[in-house]
Amino acid sequence: MKYLLLLALAASLAPAQEKIDADANSRIRREAKEHSQVMQTAHVITDRFGGRLTGSPSHEAAAKWAAARLTEWGLQNAKLEPWDFGHPGWSTERSTGFLLTPAKDTLTFEVLSWTPSTKGAVRAAAVQIVPPEKVTAEELKTYLATVKDKVKGRIVLVGKVKVVPVSFAAGPGKRSDDATLKRRFDNANPQEFQRPEPPKPEPGKLTARQIDEQVDAFLVASKALVRVNDAAREHGQIRAFNNRTFDVAKAVPTVVLRNEDYGRIDRLLADGDAVTLEFDIRNSVYAPGKTSYNVVAEIPGTDKADEVVILGGHLDSWHAATGATDNAIGSAVMMEAARILQALQLKPRRTIRVALWSGEEQGLLGSKAYVKQHYGTFENPKAEYAKLAAYLNCDTGTGRIRGASVFGPPEAGKVFREALAPFADLAVAGATASKTRREGGSDHTSFSVTGLPGVGLATDMIEYMTHTWHTNLDTYERLVPEDAVQSSTVVAALAWHLANRDQMVPRFSKETMPAPPPPPLPAPKS
Repeated sequence: MKYLLLLALAASLAPAQEKIDADANSRIRREAKEHSQVMQTAHVITDRFGGRLTGSPSHEAAAKWAAARLTEWGLQNAKLEPWDFGHPGWSTERSTGFLLTPAKDTLTFEVLSWTPSTKGAVRAAAVQIVPPEKVTAEELKTYLATVKDKVKGRIVLVGKVKVVPVSFAAGPGKRSDDATLKRRFDNANPQEFQRPEPPKPEPGKLTARQIDEQVDAFLVASKALVRVNDAAREHGQIRAFNNRTFDVAKAVPTVVLRNEDYGRIDRLLADGDAVTLEFDIRNSVYAPGKTSYNVVAEIPGTDKADEVVILGGHLDSWHAATGATDNAIGSAVMMEAARILQALQLKPRRTIRVALWSGEEQGLLGSKAYVKQHYGTFENPKAEYAKLAAYLNCDTGTGRIRGASVFGPPEAGKVFREALAPFADLAVAGATASKTRREGGSDHTSFSVTGLPGVGLATDMIEYMTHTWHTNLDTYERLVPEDAVQSSTVVAALAWHLANRDQMVPRFSKETMPAPPPPPLPAPKS
């Protein structure tokens, strides 16, 4: 009898096991496998709307379509929630570029966003300037004065070509190593991902961004026709971001030229050849884009309807391609997870909300605006702060989900670990808890920085950091359909579990909440 009492006492003290809804999981698996629409959704987002730059007409059109499609599937309260982007939108309509002398060829490039059009087709001699690095404002000014007469009326290559060595590695990123994942999600010794600290500027020296902006101002004042930057990547990959001022008057028409073309022109100029180039670039500024939008829609809850589980990813992308792996597929997965639950007519206790952000690529702006409006922070919460059960984020490429990291105490990690355990056969490795309130990486950190349970879903980063992330190769063809089906299955089941638990996901208490990160250091003056 004494032995039985001890067993009963031990059982009462042991942490409660998660109640897994095996029947719902089975139905979710079947619906996801037999009736998936995730690739159709990804196709429409990428192929119909193309690159979805924040503030652009293409992003706004994609957002309206997503809200309509979610409504068509039966979700409620679908709407576009506005937030102030603070800049007019921008889009590029067409662009061509050619090498005319000493040989004839077509150039491969992408236009830098928030830069102006050329005045029709412009043809001019190419020249090259190489601004020094790690200089003071006065040193840069002195250098630019020496090349002022060189750039007027010219097409200007800025910087020496980057030598990109031939790679002898096995190939681009593929499946994650199982042993590495096991260590990452080891409950006894979790390996929390830490983003590297950004480099601190040298005292008195200009940052790379400041040098770039001053070179832009110099080229505008000196009446250069076009600025040409080196993409500095292998195999024709191009990453084209934006004029950091978002003001087309503060830059000349600017392109990012593939490394192979830039290197050819660099070598010809070094030989003393007269190189003639032609560019015809047509961009437009979209004034209504100053207001951007997040898409939200819901499956209403029942007895705990005021508590919410959010499934999210960013709908915006860069403009060099169609933003397939970053992040049309993440948006499509979250939409599909909601579609699965709605198609099965499952009625969650908590409300399940889909949120598709804009402004992620410019600094998590849409999700930060949403969190600020609805939740506040742990130190200064709004009424809804206590009602968010968890925010699940999908944004690391086309690969299948392998695990989760939740901002919260170890007990929160346990909830996710046990909820994901039934999907070990789908290669899900586990879950861990995080105590990092640093912002950055993706939209889940907009939640965790405020103390809310933001959840980053870790995926196999297939060709992501090597080939597709932010490049001109990020298209539908790089998506893996079977991985998208797996991810949709896992997200739908996880959302269903979190929406039906008796208790919310455990959070840090007032005594254990990690301190918020310090505010960023002010940029050094130019």
